[in-house]
Amino acid sequence: MPLYTGIDLHSSNNYITIIDHQSKKVLKKRLKNDTRVILDVLKPYKEDIAGIAVESTYNWYWLVDELMADGYRIHLANPLAMKRYSGLKYSDDNSDALWLADLLRLNILPEGYIYPKETRPLRDLLRKRGHLVKIRTALLLSLQNIISRNRGIKVVSNELKKKTGNCSGQLLFDNEELSLAVTVSKESIDFMAKQIIRVEKAVEKKAKLEKEYQLLLTLPGVGRILGLTIELETGPINRFAKIGDYTSYCRKVTSQWMSNDKIKGKGNKKNGNKYLAWAFSEAAEYARRYNEACRRFYNRKLNQKNRMVAHNALAHKLARAAYYIIRDKVPFDEKKLFV
Repeated sequence: MPLYTGIDLHSSNNYITIIDHQSKKVLKKRLKNDTRVILDVLKPYKEDIAGIAVESTYNWYWLVDELMADGYRIHLANPLAMKRYSGLKYSDDNSDALWLADLLRLNILPEGYIYPKETRPLRDLLRKRGHLVKIRTALLLSLQNIISRNRGIKVVSNELKKKTGNCSGQLLFDNEELSLAVTVSKESIDFMAKQIIRVEKAVEKKAKLEKEYQLLLTLPGVGRILGLTIELETGPINRFAKIGDYTSYCRKVTSQWMSNDKIKGKGNKKNGNKYLAWAFSEAAEYARRYNEACRRFYNRKLNQKNRMVAHNALAHKLARAAYYIIRDKVPFDEKKLFV
């Protein structure tokens, strides 16, 4: 008799529920986050367990890896695609775990992709690079604001990134407090720059662009780091049946609910991969600056709408191009993109 398991995972503990083919509870128990304890509890039922549903929380890596290593079939549940009845009067960890197990039993569990354990650390290192870039950008904006408020001038970020240069005079203030604020900001920016370069060198030493992803380097705005980001965040392209599935995963499509040609509401715009969204947004900005065809497309959209609409439209175009480049193993062709 097949058994179905749902695990409601938290930061320090989890609630596990096992049911049979008629949704009758076989086991329900709260456990601490210790793989030995969890495996010991599951062991008597191992031969009958058809699958284990684990919600894709921020800390699922360790649990999924250990369960898969022990031979269990794991289903990573997508929480954004699982909306329970809003009229429920009561819900707790027991009912959440039971709900996961029931969805698995009925074969209607919305599942997320389990990235291979071998490539996950490198992907997370690239994510850390993106985090450092955001911190440096915040520091740059803060320093620009200090100079603008007190000097009435604007210093471009590329000047502020330099360790020395003609911007040094603009960073000096007679006021001791302002000078300290500027000095701390500049030193922090330089430190972040060193750490970003350090991460990039480590990634380029370990990472390898597969053949289909090497062709991404022909896409305007995509260099080696962005190419690696797209490769590691995308995974196997065949998991996206249609191009719309991929661009939606990249958060590059609008989210609307339509009925009788009328807008009835909006969905979750953040449903998808935020790192791919960032990668194609970065690519669009570079492409706009340095590629003539992309710049013409951007300017045409800019004249019709506004800057953000034009930027997102170009990012969407690049995401579509990336899908075909990866899937068909062909280089970028701007004639097909801008028809």
